[in-house]
Amino acid sequence: MASITDLLSEYDASEVRFFRDEDVGLNGIIAIHDTQLGPAGGGTRRYVYTSEEDALEDVLGLAEAMTYKYALAGIDMGGAKGVIWADDEEQRSESLYRSYARVVDSFDGQFITGSDIGTDKEALRWMNRETEYVTGLPEQFPRPTDEFFHAGGLGVINAMVGCCELVFGSDDLSERHVAVQGVGEMGEHVVRYLSHRGAQVTIADIDRERVDLLADELNVGTADPESIHTVDCDVFVPAALGGVLNDESIPELDCEIVCGPANNQFDSSQDAVQLANAGILHAPDFLASSGTIIEHTDLLRQGGYSHQRVVEYLRRIKDKMREVGMRAERQERPPQHVAKDIARERIKSIRSIRPSMRSAPSPEW
Repeated sequence: MASITDLLSEYDASEVRFFRDEDVGLNGIIAIHDTQLGPAGGGTRRYVYTSEEDALEDVLGLAEAMTYKYALAGIDMGGAKGVIWADDEEQRSESLYRSYARVVDSFDGQFITGSDIGTDKEALRWMNRETEYVTGLPEQFPRPTDEFFHAGGLGVINAMVGCCELVFGSDDLSERHVAVQGVGEMGEHVVRYLSHRGAQVTIADIDRERVDLLADELNVGTADPESIHTVDCDVFVPAALGGVLNDESIPELDCEIVCGPANNQFDSSQDAVQLANAGILHAPDFLASSGTIIEHTDLLRQGGYSHQRVVEYLRRIKDKMREVGMRAERQERPPQHVAKDIARERIKSIRSIRPSMRSAPSPEW
C-alpha cells in the first residue's frame, strides 16, 4: 500500500482524517481536497470496502471530483468526501450515523455533507440531530409542489442535451435511444425525465425488482446489468458505481455519447484518452452529476434557498458542456481533462481575490 502522504500528494488533497467508534462499529475516513473557493462539501458514502487502501483511494478520488464539480458549477465551495467503511450492507443504525455526525461537526463548518451511496434521507435526519452541517433533507427546500423536479436528474439531462447538440446538431431527446446503467434514486429520475421527453430508453440494474417496476410503469426496455454498456444506442448513461469505463468496456461501447452521474467513471487516467480516441464524446462526471450539489449548496447563499436560481444554474450545465466539448475538440484532448483545466482556472482566479475559507456560515435551515 502506498503511504498516506504519497496518496495525499497524488490526489493533491489537503487533509485526511481517520476515525472509529468501537461501541457502534464505526470506521471511516473524511478527506478534504481543497478549500480555496470556500468550505469543503461532499456526500457521505457507506460502503463495504475490501481494504483500507480501497476506502482511502475512493474517498480521495471522490473529494477531488467534488472540487472540480463545485468550481465548474460556479459555486464557491471546495471539495471533500466522507466514507463509512461498513462490515456488510446491513450495518446501518441511528447510533452509527449519529456518531459519524459528531465527527462531521468537529470540522466546525469546514466540511458540509449530504447523501451518497448507502446514506439516505433517514440517515441524514439522524446526522442532523448531532450537526447542522448536513444538506439534502426535503424540508430544507421550498420547491414548487405542482411540478416534477429532481435537480440531480435534470442536471444530467441538461448535460446530455449539450452533448447531443455537439454530436447530432439537435437537442431533441425524442430522437435518441438512451441506455441507463443503474436505476437508483439518480438513475430512476434520469429515466423519468427521458421518458417524459419521448426518448427510447433501455435500463439495467442488479435490483431486478426495481427494474421490472420501472419498466412496467414507464414502458422502457431492459437489459442485463453486465452488458448494458454494449447496447446499440445514442447515449450510454453510467448511473451506478465508478470505474465502468476501462480497457475492457470502452471497446465494447456502441454509442456516440457517454453522459451519466456515476462518480469516477474512468478506471484509470488513460481511459479518458482511450474513449476520446474511440470518437465517443464524454460528459465529465463531475459536470453531469452537479445538479444535486447545485441545489443543496443554494441553502448556504445569502437569503437562503431560491428555486428560481437553482433552475438557472441547472440550465447553465448545458452551456458548460458545450464549452467543454468545443474546447476539447479544438485542443484534441479528452473533455475530462479540459473540464479540470477550466475548474482549476476558476479556482486560480478566485484565489487571487480571497483567502482560503476554513469555515462555513451557519446554515439558516
